[in-house]
Amino acid sequence: MSKATPGTTTDGNSTTFHLPVAEEQVEGLPPGFGGGIAGKAAFLIAVAFSVFQIYIAAYGSLPSQVVRAMHVGFLLLLGFGLIANLRATGVAVKAAFWTLGALGFGTGLYNWVFYADLIRRSGFLTTPDLIVGTLLVVLVFEAARRLMGLPLAVIAFIFLAYCFVGNHLPPPFIHRGYDFAQLVDTFAFGTEGIYGTPVYVSAAYIFIFVVFAAFLERAGMIALFNDFALGLVGSWRGGPAQVCVLSSALMGTISGSGVANVVASGQFTIPLMKRFGFRSAFAGAVEATSSMGGQIMPPVMGAVAFIMAETLNVPYAEVVKAAIIPALLYFGACFWQVHLEAGKAGLHGMAKAELPNPWDAVRQHWPLVLPLAVLVYLLFAGYTPIFAGTMGLALTIVLILGTPLAALIGPFAFRVVFWLALGLAAASFMRFGVNILGLVIAALIVACVTFKG
Repeated sequence: MSKATPGTTTDGNSTTFHLPVAEEQVEGLPPGFGGGIAGKAAFLIAVAFSVFQIYIAAYGSLPSQVVRAMHVGFLLLLGFGLIANLRATGVAVKAAFWTLGALGFGTGLYNWVFYADLIRRSGFLTTPDLIVGTLLVVLVFEAARRLMGLPLAVIAFIFLAYCFVGNHLPPPFIHRGYDFAQLVDTFAFGTEGIYGTPVYVSAAYIFIFVVFAAFLERAGMIALFNDFALGLVGSWRGGPAQVCVLSSALMGTISGSGVANVVASGQFTIPLMKRFGFRSAFAGAVEATSSMGGQIMPPVMGAVAFIMAETLNVPYAEVVKAAIIPALLYFGACFWQVHLEAGKAGLHGMAKAELPNPWDAVRQHWPLVLPLAVLVYLLFAGYTPIFAGTMGLALTIVLILGTPLAALIGPFAFRVVFWLALGLAAASFMRFGVNILGLVIAALIVACVTFKG
C-alpha cells in the first residue's frame, strides 16, 4: 500500500489524486478580516451588508436611490475597515481609517433619512447637502486610490477637473461650465454620477450572484468541479493544464469573477502543472487566461454582462445566449494551446489509475447542480436576474441546511421522502412567493439547532 500524500487517497494498492479544497479557519473568524475586536467588527459589517442586500433582493421595499446609497455606504465602511485591519499600522492610523469608513456609511444613511427632502429640493442643495456630497466624492476617490491603485484615481480626477475648467479650453473641448453645487448634485445625489448604472447593477445583480457563488462553493461545488475536471481530462496530453482550463470554465458558471476563479483553483492547479513539467510562466499564464474566461461563461457572468443588459435594455438571458458560443470558442482555444504546448514539451497526461472517477464526483455532489439548474431555468423563463439569483441562493441554503438533517434519517426510503417533501416545499415559492422559502429556511435552522447543536 502506498503512503497517501496531500491531495491523494489510498485504497488497497491504488492511489487516487484529488485536488484539495482551500482550507478555512475552523475556529475564530474567516480569513481576510483581521484579528481582535476590529476583525469581528469587519466580519459583522460584512454579515449586515449581506443581510441588507438579500432582504432588498427578496422584497425590494426601498427606493433605488436609497439602495444605491446604502450599497456604496457599506462598501466604504467595509473597505476602509479592512484597510485599517490588514494594512494600517498604529492605533491612530487604524482609528483614522475606521473614522473614514464611518463617514462613508453616514453618507448612505443621509440619503436614506432625507430621501424625501432630497427629492423635493432636487437641484437646490442646502449647506449640509453640499458637505455630505463633497465628503462622499472625496471618500470614493480615496477608497479607489487605496484599493484599486493610483492610476484609476488619477484618470477619474482628470475627468472631474475637466468639469471645472472645460469652459476655459479651446474647441472642441469647451463646454458651458458648471458650478460647484451642480457637480455635487450630479455626482453625489443623482443617478448619473457615483450612483449611476454600475452601482445600480452591483447593488441589484452582482452582489446577490456573488453571495450565491460563495454559498455554492461553501457547499462543496469546488470539490465537484475539481474532481470532475481531474477525472475527465487529467489523462489527456498536458493533463494538469487541461484540468486547470476545465475547472476554471466550470467555476466561471457560478462566479463570473476572474480573480475569484484564480483564488479558488490557481493555488492548486499552478503547483500541479509545475510538478508535471510545465514552465512556471506558462502555468501561471494558463491559470490567468482560463480564469479570466470565467467572466464570459454563462449563466453567471462578469459585471460587464449585467451592465450591458441594463445599458442596452435587453433581458439578461439574451446576453447569456449570445455568450455561449464565444465562451465555448474561448475555452476550446485554451484547450488547443495547452495541447500544443504539452506536445512541444513532450509532456503526457496523468495516469488514469491516479485519477478520481468524474462520474463518482457527480453522483456524490449532484444536488449542488440543482440551484444552478433552477437559476438557468428562471433566467430563460423570463424572470429577472434578481429573482433568479435570490431563488438560487435560497435553494442553496436549503441544501446546506437539509443535508445534515437527512444524514440523521436512517432508512434510505425515509431520506427520499424527506428530500421530496423539502423539494416540494421549496418549489412552492413559484406559487406562494419568496415568503415560503423564508419559512422553509427558518424551519431548517430550528431543526439543525435542535438536532445537531
